[in-house]
Amino acid sequence: MSAFNHKKIGILGGGQLGKMLLQKGMDFALNIYVLDPDGDAPCKSITSNFVKGDFRNFEEVYHFGKNMDVLTVEIENVNVEALKKLQQEGKEVYPSPAIIEMIQDKGLQKIFYQKNNIPTADFFLVENKLQIQKYIDYLPFFQKIRRGGYDGKGVRKLAQASHIDIAFDEPSVLERMLNIDKELSVIVARNQSGEIQAFPVVESVFNPHAHLVDYLICPSNVPKNIVQQSDQIARKIAEELKITGILAIEFFLTKDGKLLVNEMAPRVHNSGHHTIEACVTSQFEQHWRAILNLPLGDTTLIRPAVMINLLGSEGFDGASHYIGLEKALKYSGVYPHLYGKKQVKPYRKMGHITITDNSLAAALSKARKIKELTKVTAI
Repeated sequence: MSAFNHKKIGILGGGQLGKMLLQKGMDFALNIYVLDPDGDAPCKSITSNFVKGDFRNFEEVYHFGKNMDVLTVEIENVNVEALKKLQQEGKEVYPSPAIIEMIQDKGLQKIFYQKNNIPTADFFLVENKLQIQKYIDYLPFFQKIRRGGYDGKGVRKLAQASHIDIAFDEPSVLERMLNIDKELSVIVARNQSGEIQAFPVVESVFNPHAHLVDYLICPSNVPKNIVQQSDQIARKIAEELKITGILAIEFFLTKDGKLLVNEMAPRVHNSGHHTIEACVTSQFEQHWRAILNLPLGDTTLIRPAVMINLLGSEGFDGASHYIGLEKALKYSGVYPHLYGKKQVKPYRKMGHITITDNSLAAALSKARKIKELTKVTAI
């Protein structure tokens, strides 16, 4: 067996991203362990190497990591200090703790873009609500708390002076409001040897109530120059960071044609789920290739794809119940991925369905029907 098969690999986080990493890791006969505080986390059902523990706790991460050769993450909200100590003691940590630490802080992300001439929306940094008054002449803003926000949480729209009363009273980024046409994403990978590969840019459509991705399409409906720009920027960021592993980069495309980086995630990402069926190599396989320093896989899109997020239906909280999958499976090119979460809550990510076809128009038509057919409620 190759040397990488003998390494003990630890994943911090046992959610759906960890589950899909595990599934692809099985194809490489990898020896993978998972740490997550939820005893019913999606990874628990498919591995005997599941450790219940808090990936935000120094002692629990350090103790878990001491027994590993390689550590990686499926969530960025992890204890960086423990990872730094483990790295100092000779453990391989991918991505590096320094990258995770920077990305945990939206303010540091913005400073990184600014220093490296990466296009992003104009911004100001504030420590508290009172400091927002200094920038009142620049309204409107989106206020984003620097640490802990995700999936639309930790974001407030401040359109006029009176809105400052409801602002977050904590360190934040004030981001100038943009006239956005589309939201795009590129998944890029870099291995230890410095090889870089990027997946084709995708276009995301958001649920207006939950501020979560409702569905995404690939290839995206954007001009060729935007496709090229997004690829170039993604590769530049991966190279500047010297990251090892997968990096997801989210963009805003403004109505006047400007491409601006919104934020990034140092891990496999919701906007890359379609790659399992639609690309030669999936983002999950690519992550393993990258951190094990194997040749990176071909990222070519095989067929146009639409990926629908299966979100918990509004008004339902209880034991999860999937409706309409039998009807959806009558269509060709339909690939459901149920995450195995036992409890549904409104807008909780419960699974996704990828739909492929010979043309994007055909895939979209089929996806609209399947979206009407399927929902996640409670028993």
